[in-house]
Amino acid sequence: MNIQERTDKINGVIKNIAEFIQTHDSVKGDFNEYLRTVGANAKNPIPIQTVAFGYILERNLGEDLKSIPQLYLENTKQLEKEEKDIVEAIDNSISSVFEIKKVTKAGFDLLNIVNERRYLITSLMKMTTFRGLGVGDFIVARIVNIGGDYYLLEISGVLPATKKDDAYRFAVAKIIQNPELVYLDNPEKQKEIEEDVADIYKKFVEFFGTTEVITTNKHADDLIGIFNDYAEGGEKKDYKDLIEEPEEYKYFNVSEFNNSYDNFLENSLGGFSSHKETYDVGIIYDEELGLYAIPFYGTFNKIFEVKDYTKILNYDACIRYFLQNDKYSANLIRTVANKHKSFMGIVNSVLARNYTLEDLLKKYKRRYIKNKIISSTTVLYRSNAFSSTLGIIEDNENKPQIDLTKKIGRNDPCPCGSGKKFKKCCGANL
Repeated sequence: MNIQERTDKINGVIKNIAEFIQTHDSVKGDFNEYLRTVGANAKNPIPIQTVAFGYILERNLGEDLKSIPQLYLENTKQLEKEEKDIVEAIDNSISSVFEIKKVTKAGFDLLNIVNERRYLITSLMKMTTFRGLGVGDFIVARIVNIGGDYYLLEISGVLPATKKDDAYRFAVAKIIQNPELVYLDNPEKQKEIEEDVADIYKKFVEFFGTTEVITTNKHADDLIGIFNDYAEGGEKKDYKDLIEEPEEYKYFNVSEFNNSYDNFLENSLGGFSSHKETYDVGIIYDEELGLYAIPFYGTFNKIFEVKDYTKILNYDACIRYFLQNDKYSANLIRTVANKHKSFMGIVNSVLARNYTLEDLLKKYKRRYIKNKIISSTTVLYRSNAFSSTLGIIEDNENKPQIDLTKKIGRNDPCPCGSGKKFKKCCGANL
């Protein structure tokens, strides 16, 4: 099968899935609601193909949160094997930020700046569609691997070469939201990160004598900093005065967590100590998934330890927060459940359900069961996109550009020229 025949086949499958979401009883109602949500109407005539494609690639439905490609496979009979393979490949497609290295007759030579891998991509659309795109420009795009060849499914955003800083900032934001993107489709990168996780796990246990430490947000940043110094240089400082329980274990809304995209990156990388309220933070090392700093982890555990959990302020909201927050892994929930016999009884009481632990994880942590998702804190240390972004955080805009091609020790002078140590300046809270 030549390139044109293959692209026609892929486009045919996409067309069939688009027809499925508009006609099948189990999906069409949700799709029509989606159209209303995105404002696709007579006054705003967004092409149905554009809307349908976004829906197909991003939507999950039902109790088991199945993807549209999965639903299509379940509800479509007599598909050829090649068509099934294409549908499954679309379901596992990669969305990332790419730098255009070369424009070819049939597509692009792209550098994925998130997973640091180079791709030769064949476009499913005519290349005349992309007039104006050139070498050095950045695109937010989705690609798919079919039979070892990569195809361009869509371009959802474009940034000119002059907006490199913005492209890298957006890449880091994607990593924080979906850390697995750093090693997805890059086994060498995954191996490198997994070796880091195993090495630092041993150091964490050596340093703290446990895999979990609870303190308040006022001390969490310093405590993590002291451990980082030990992990990198073997310097072990006394940290006992940084272990402090809150006056009361309770759950509440922290205003600083309500980030808009404009300040998402800065707030995500910023520390806990600047927050107005005081709350508990769990500093945890998962042997498989790396380092986490988790607000209200102590409160979450306390719910299952005390005689009357209803006395803990907003206990029900706290339980829902840990279940619904996509940053907290199935491993984390399983660890807490295994520590406390009362776990499932209290959770089921709050949810008014009768889940087993496995049912609960399948419902709320499906993404973690399906994929190995190492913590964003851990993968950022191995991300070139993150390193390149250190010098462009807004509060450092007036400092000289940092050369991050060389490894910077936390105790080295900061390359920005401030005169401070790197860990106290541009490397703070990393």
